This record gives sequence, structure tokens and C-alpha cells, in this order.
Amino acid sequence: MAKRGKRGDGSVHLRKDGRWEGRYVVGRDEKGFPITKNVLAKTKAECVAKLDQLRESLQEPVPDQPKPGILLGDWLNVWYQGYKKVNLRPNTQMSYERRIYQHIIPALGDIRLDKLTTGDIQKFYANLKTGGRLLRTELYGEGLSDQTVRGIHTTLHAALNKAVEEKLIFRNPSDGCKLPSANPREMQVLTPEEIQRLLIQAREDGCYELLLLELSTGLRRGEICALKWEDLNFKTGALKIERQVHRVKGELVVSQPKTKASNRSVALPAPVLAVLKSYKKAVPSQWMFPSPVKENSPQDPAAVRKKLSAVLERADCKHIRFHDLRHTFATASLEHGMDVKTLSTIIGHVSSSTTLNIYTHVTDEMQRTAAAKIDLGIGKQPPKAETEVAPRKPAPSTFQPHKGKRRKPGTGCLSQINDHLWEGRYSPIWPDGKKHARNVYAKTRKECEQLLAELIEQMKAEIAAEKERLRQAETTG
Repeated sequence: MAKRGKRGDGSVHLRKDGRWEGRYVVGRDEKGFPITKNVLAKTKAECVAKLDQLRESLQEPVPDQPKPGILLGDWLNVWYQGYKKVNLRPNTQMSYERRIYQHIIPALGDIRLDKLTTGDIQKFYANLKTGGRLLRTELYGEGLSDQTVRGIHTTLHAALNKAVEEKLIFRNPSDGCKLPSANPREMQVLTPEEIQRLLIQAREDGCYELLLLELSTGLRRGEICALKWEDLNFKTGALKIERQVHRVKGELVVSQPKTKASNRSVALPAPVLAVLKSYKKAVPSQWMFPSPVKENSPQDPAAVRKKLSAVLERADCKHIRFHDLRHTFATASLEHGMDVKTLSTIIGHVSSSTTLNIYTHVTDEMQRTAAAKIDLGIGKQPPKAETEVAPRKPAPSTFQPHKGKRRKPGTGCLSQINDHLWEGRYSPIWPDGKKHARNVYAKTRKECEQLLAELIEQMKAEIAAEKERLRQAETTG
């Protein structure tokens, strides 16, 4: 009879792909369902060892409970390290740590928890808006955005709510604070003509399959970069989304999607499936969109963003974020009759209400159209001119792809990040045999070109000096 492990030590099992997986329960969500972390290994012994390491790393002692009169900074540390951190993903941990240790504690950390007032917090938020930015002030200004200030408030409010629960304070002083308006980032979608131009140019620039798949599914950028060929069933057209790619402290990391709803399956249209089937023959990698610079690695989401920016410019399309391609897919789906529940499932929203809130401008128009049709059926009124014309397929675009000059080797690369920001990048190979990249930023292309040229000259001088240093070291050694 197989030996059972102790309760609470985690579990180990053999997966269908031949690897061993260990799982450990690290907590419970709001509904009481277990939250788990997992490890993978080729052998059972290796998996057990990894699971032991994971369990030990997660069983750090919770800081001692604070005593009356504790400083806000000490309580924030107790709250974050003891209550929040274990249930957060690495990227979310970084966000919390920036808010707590770079903004809240430096400004309010020395105030006693029971002496903290609404006025203190309100003044803190006002200072964040006028002078709270710590990096790149020359590009974005001295103050933080409304969205960032609201995020800092969310963290502080949650920590103070817990302090109320622990009876360290009688009420939450941040309850009465006035926050900056929650103006969502303006959504932009491509027109049918722009979509055609984008795909024509994408074929010329070598990213046609990626952008076609994005416009057909609305995947998040990290999700589409993390796709493997094993996720696609060419017989049924079902595409599984079960991982994402993102950066943690500069390193590219592949992890599970953020929510359960993000683990989903999408049915691909037959034309898209045919394109991917042909494309697969030229991709000798397990990744659907592999990195062009690193072997056996998915494409970097940042590289995809830069590539889209270049394609949009050459295709004479308005500048949009990669996430706006997701909005383009969702908007087109609703306009062509897809119901909100189905769309919500496809794009991985937790609930249909989230989809309704984001695309309310589309659904409002759909409701007006439906109301007009009902009125027509009941009142027997003749249809209005605008309702008589059915949407037609746009005429084929006459756009010719841009085949302009490519930058010469050794001159770096230039890309537009948004309407008011350009990025220049130079990645020469240093004497150690590795590429070392540096970036410059400017508000105009001309200014960015100038800064990039100066950066290249500076780095060339540094490389020459390093080569000379190594030569002298070899001579004297």
C-alpha cells in the first residue's frame, strides 16, 4: 500500500505530459476555495525536493502582532508581510511594495496609527498629485497620475481596514478622503480599413500571424506570447489559454493566468486555423511565437509592443496600445451580434458585468437598434433609412506595404511608445561576449534620434576603454 504524506505537506502526482507536479495549499480565497502554488520536475524525487523547498519558503514566521501605539509604517509592514504577500503574484507584490515602501511609509510611516487623521492622508494624496513621481519626471512631470494615486489609496485603505478589525483603531481615517476622478484610459479601436492596412503591413514586417490571431481572439499580450503549439487542436480549432508571460524584476517569467476565468478555450475561425497550420511549418519551436534572440523562449511582450508600434506607423494607422487590439476584437464581435456572455467567456473576464461596463457604448447602441426593431414590429412603421442598410463587408484595401529603408547595423533602433514619447535603444556586444542594452527617451522623433546618436558614441567609447583595459590586464598578467 502506498505511503501517504502528512496532511498539510502538499501533494505530488504524475502529469499526462510525463512530468511530476507538486502542489501546496498556501491559503483560501474569499469563497473558501484553496489557493495553491505548484512546482514541476522530471522525476518524483526532484519534485518532492522542490515541494519541500517551496513549503519551507512559504512558512516564514508571521511578524509579532503590534502593540497599542504602533507606527503606521510598522503596521503596514506587518499587514503586508503577514497577511497579503503570500497570496499575491510576483508582479502584484512589486506593485504593493512600491506603494508601501516608496510612497506611503516615507510620507506617513512615522505617524502613530491611532493619531493618523483624514487630513494627514488627504494632504498626502495632494502631494502625490503635485510631486510624487520618483522616476522619469522629465517625461511625465512631477506628479503621479490619478490612477496611481487611487491605487495607493486602495492599498492604504485595506491596511487600515485590517487595523480596525484587529481593534488597533476605532475607524478607518481614509474613509472620508476625496480621491482623484477614476477616468478610465480612453479606448481606441481600429476601423475595418485600418485593420486591413495593419495586416498588409504586418505580413511585410513578419508578424502577420500574431496580429491576425490577436484580432480574431482578443487575447491579452502576455497570453498570446505564452502560447505553445500543444495548446492548439488543429482538428477542432480549439485553442487553450492556460499561461501568461510577464517580467518580474527584469526576468521573463511564464506563469498561470491571473484568474480562473482566464484559463479558457477559444474556437478559431477556419481561415485563421489554415494560416496557423501553414505558419507552423516554418517555426521549429514549442512556442507559437518564439523569441528571435533567445533559444527556446517565448517572445518578450515588450518586443511585441514595439513591433506593433512600428507596424501601425508604417500602415498609417492611429497609434494604439496592444490592448486596444483586444478592444477592437470585442467591439467588432458585439457589433456583429455576439452576446455579452459568450464574449465575456472568450476574452476571459471574471463576469459578464465586467464586459458590460467596459463596452457599454457598444451595448447601448445595440439596445437602441433592438428597440427600433421591436417598435417596427409592434407599430408596423416603415423602417428608417439608416436601419434599412445592412452592414457591408469593407472593400479590399488598395494599401501598399511600406518597404522603406531599414536602419543600418550599429545605429540602434527607434520606436514610438505613445503620442508623446519615443524610445531609442542600442544593444552592442561588449568584450564579455554579451549584449548590453541601454535606452533613451524623448518627446519627439528628432530629439530621440539625437539622444540615441549621443548614447551610441558614449557606449562605443566605453567598449573601446574596456577592450584596452582587458588588453593591458592580459599583458601584465
